Formats: sequence, C-alpha cells, structure tokens
Amino acid sequence: MKSYRKELWFQTQQRRELLNITSEVNQCLAESGIQEGLILVNAMHITASVFINDDESGLHHDYEVWLEKLAPEKPYSQYRHNGYEDNADAHLKRTVMGREVVVAVTEGKLDFGSWEQIFYGEFDGKRRKRVLVKIIGE
Repeated sequence: MKSYRKELWFQTQQRRELLNITSEVNQCLAESGIQEGLILVNAMHITASVFINDDESGLHHDYEVWLEKLAPEKPYSQYRHNGYEDNADAHLKRTVMGREVVVAVTEGKLDFGSWEQIFYGEFDGKRRKRVLVKIIGE
C-alpha cells in the first residue's frame, strides 16, 4: 500500500468564500500514482471547512444566506467566544459545514456522483490557511 500527503494553501480575499478545489485534489491524485484507494481532504483550521456539493452559484448564495441566519457574524457581542478575536460565527459555520471529506479512488479517478465537487469553505479569511490531502491505496 502507498501513502501520499500534501498540504494545499489558500488565502481568500474576503472573510467568507467558497473555493472549488477539485482540480487541486485531482492534481494530488495524479502525483500520488494511486489507482485504487481512498482520499481524505480536510481543513487544518477550525474556522474553515471542506465539503462536497454542486458547483452552482445560486447554491453558493443560498449557503451564505442560510449560514448567516444560523450563525450571524454581527453583533460580535452575542458570542462569549468573541473577545480576542471576532470569529465565533466562523467556528459555528465550520461545525455545520464539516471538517473533511473522504472520496473513493477508482481507476485513478475520484469516484464521484453526478455534479459532485470538492469545496474549501472559508469563514474567517484574509489570511493563509491550509488543507491536508492524504491518499492511501495501491
């Protein structure tokens, strides 16, 4: 069995952004040479997320609206966590959206269903953050 590990780094221009990282993950898979196995992609920061869904702008807007209703950024005073940083809402949004995804690798390709793509969700951005890609298999 082979193992591959790589860190992907991102720096968003806005506090909250969704980035389609499927091509970067596919590049890691190609570099690994693994044909059959599993790939783990996880955010290495507690205010960011990795998840799978459709790459459709209306859905991305709906995420923003829905997450902001669940955990509004402001007023900052509504959260006990806010003191040193004003990012309690980002922690909550990450919890809802999840930390990681695991995808089967079949014949050297991500074994996706229709329309599935991998996204990095940033909820407290404007600084460099990383995503871990770990692939195991043969």
